[in-house]
Amino acid sequence: MRGAGLTAKAGVIAATSVLGFAPAAAAAPVARPSRHPRGAFAAPLAPECNKPAGQPASAITVEPWPQQRLDFEEAWRVTRGKGVTVAVVDSGIEANHPQLKGKIGKSHDATKTTATDCFGHGTQVAGIIAATDMRNQNVPFLGVAPQVTLLNAKFTTGQSTNDNTMLPKSITWAAENGADIINVSVDAPDSAGLRAAVKAAQERDVLIVASAGNVAKDQQGNESASYPASYEGVLSVAAVDQTGSLSEFSNSKTRIDVSAPGQNVISTLGTGYVGGLQGTSFGAPYAAGVAALVRARFPKLTYQQVINRILITAEGGIGVGSGHGMISPLQAVTAELDPNAQPSEERAVNNDTGVIDIARPEPVDHRSRAIGLAVAGGAVVLALLVAFFGAVGPKGRKRGWKPGRATVPTGDRD
Repeated sequence: MRGAGLTAKAGVIAATSVLGFAPAAAAAPVARPSRHPRGAFAAPLAPECNKPAGQPASAITVEPWPQQRLDFEEAWRVTRGKGVTVAVVDSGIEANHPQLKGKIGKSHDATKTTATDCFGHGTQVAGIIAATDMRNQNVPFLGVAPQVTLLNAKFTTGQSTNDNTMLPKSITWAAENGADIINVSVDAPDSAGLRAAVKAAQERDVLIVASAGNVAKDQQGNESASYPASYEGVLSVAAVDQTGSLSEFSNSKTRIDVSAPGQNVISTLGTGYVGGLQGTSFGAPYAAGVAALVRARFPKLTYQQVINRILITAEGGIGVGSGHGMISPLQAVTAELDPNAQPSEERAVNNDTGVIDIARPEPVDHRSRAIGLAVAGGAVVLALLVAFFGAVGPKGRKRGWKPGRATVPTGDRD
């Protein structure tokens, strides 16, 4: 496993993921200044870009569990996110991935190397948010909001960076270039620059979604809050596994709003795919995708009203650090709510509240559901036929089963 995330050491920022099975994303070398013969620093050399390739789509043999669990296809009956712009502040995005082609509106490279993704993390995040539906080409993987436009805001070349100005600059660029939502799958230390960038984005009515951060086993019990997730008004996201349990690495010291799939996740990598991903990094883009669906469905809502709607329609907390519980895409876009409705803290579970146990829906198997609907439909037809013949049978027998003569009132004809 790789990448325990932007650990909260002063000045160190990293992507909050633990990357899964091969080919794991390869970190590009960090550019370092070289000494000029006259004593001045020359411009740093661009790092070598060894793009990860990923596995072919044929390696995905089942529908990914987050898709079954969240069932966001049901929300597509209402919206697929058209008209909403989502910025991915990360390691870049591979624009040539088949499911991401043509989706990137603008790109910004704070690292001054290359806007493409030489590490892989940003492409994984972008795929969860926006991957095109290509099931007609035997690709089982889907993005939550496939009709959004992406902004590529690259702030790092690899797993971490020692320059804590890059992240605030990239958030600011995204907010100034049309982002409605900014996904920050990053665990960073608190800083004046980061606080200012988040506040300025919120003043533009931009919704920031951030991962809670990961905690290595040897650091559990000594973790500290992650930023920007812990800032007021940021939609902070914890990770859960396939059973719906809070992931043991999910940072519960961070202020948590909701939970989302963050273990054994499949996503895009290079021009292919990768599985076995784990980290709160991957919960955040699921929530960002749902936020995009909500903003598309209710464009007049402020960023805080969108957050409130997501919290109110979530499934309810399941333990310390789970917030209001698993996100619910369909409920988020269809529930009838007052725009000014406030979430109830009784349904949230964080460090200072108890566990609330509520019933949670089972993952949806679309194939089985289709068969079930067909069987149910047949049963309904059969019942109607029985009722029909029960009603007309006696009359038919009296007439020797000869058809009756219909009478049409005068003036009622079309």
